[in-house]
Amino acid sequence: MSPTPFQLVCALALALAVLHSFCGKYFERLAHSHPRHAGLLHWLGEVEVVFGVWALLLVGAMGLMQGGSAAVAYVDSRNFTEPLFVFAVMVVAASRPVLQAAMVLVQQLARRVPLPGSLGYYAVVMALVPLLGSCITEPAAMTLAALILGQRFFAGAMSTRLKYGTLGVLFVNVSIGGTLTAFAAPPVLMVAATWGWDSAFMVGTFGWKAALAVLLNTLGVAWWFRRELAALPLHDDADAGLRAVPWSLVAVHLGFLVAMVVFAHHAAVFMGLFVFFLGVAHAYARHQHRLILKEGLLVGFFLAGLVVLGGQQQWWLQPLLMGMSSDGVFVGAMALTAFTDNAAITYLGSLVTGLSPGFQYALVAGAVTGGGLTIIANAPNPAGIAILRTHFDSGVVSPLGLLLAALAPTLVAALAFRFL
Repeated sequence: MSPTPFQLVCALALALAVLHSFCGKYFERLAHSHPRHAGLLHWLGEVEVVFGVWALLLVGAMGLMQGGSAAVAYVDSRNFTEPLFVFAVMVVAASRPVLQAAMVLVQQLARRVPLPGSLGYYAVVMALVPLLGSCITEPAAMTLAALILGQRFFAGAMSTRLKYGTLGVLFVNVSIGGTLTAFAAPPVLMVAATWGWDSAFMVGTFGWKAALAVLLNTLGVAWWFRRELAALPLHDDADAGLRAVPWSLVAVHLGFLVAMVVFAHHAAVFMGLFVFFLGVAHAYARHQHRLILKEGLLVGFFLAGLVVLGGQQQWWLQPLLMGMSSDGVFVGAMALTAFTDNAAITYLGSLVTGLSPGFQYALVAGAVTGGGLTIIANAPNPAGIAILRTHFDSGVVSPLGLLLAALAPTLVAALAFRFL
């Protein structure tokens, strides 16, 4: 590789963005010591802001080095459908009627699990909701799981160790849980049409392995924290307020969610549906909680920044991946996913012709396996962080804590995909 000066600037911008994402607590301390600029420093400490800020700086550098027209043309060439979709589907999936449907389903199943306290409820959420991501998309599954866990567990007397353990397993389970179909997981979506992978292929090649890994990860974290979870009471009336929502309105909201999933690749359509959804939500405001518009916008901003930054990393990512064997690319993709979105990795692979089926499998399997290691590894992860971070000290989720918590479930997923 003989990178140009601008390509080096692009790689440096990505590296600094990754480093910035680990500095949330540092910015929180700065905000306390510099109250005059506390608002700005708090904002810069929010991990959802990081990649958007560095993307803006990169576009500015492009304007200086290549001209304003080149910078504008580059931004215009980016596809922002996924950030828009994640924003819209987060808000709909987090609405009170949709949350009611999910919680009633989970509670009915949990009652049939003969485990003490909240242990059965916890296990059902951690296993079932990520697998639902294969139908309602991973961002929607992450939103539902995070909201249920936040309300029923994180908001209570839950230890920090259990919070991080839950977050690590949840992120890994959601990343692999969307592989039962060809349209729900972003890294699969990037290659499905090019490589001719349909949902039948996904179930037979990836899905059953992913489902087994999700189950093993859930059983592992539930067993490890079994005493703490068993001591947490399960309140059967905790959802009484949610049940006041008419089921006809629940059906309408679910219809919006399904329609948006069906048209997930058509931004004009799903954003139009989203505007109609906002109208319905406003008309029946008494049956709504606060819509998570702010959280959704921040996550969309994060992903849009990743699209801008990631689009300039092909010069080093693609040669690195293509220089690996089928066995090596599995580990390589899993490791690289910790530093860039896993969908970007599989997208680069889809641009190369003549890849063997074994290489294709290893690339996608490695990408989804590593999707829980960091917040930037998988598109739905920022949604989970945005919802659950308020339950952590100073509202900051430690990237190192998340990485350590995700190592064991990532290993389980890796073993499932490589040896089954």
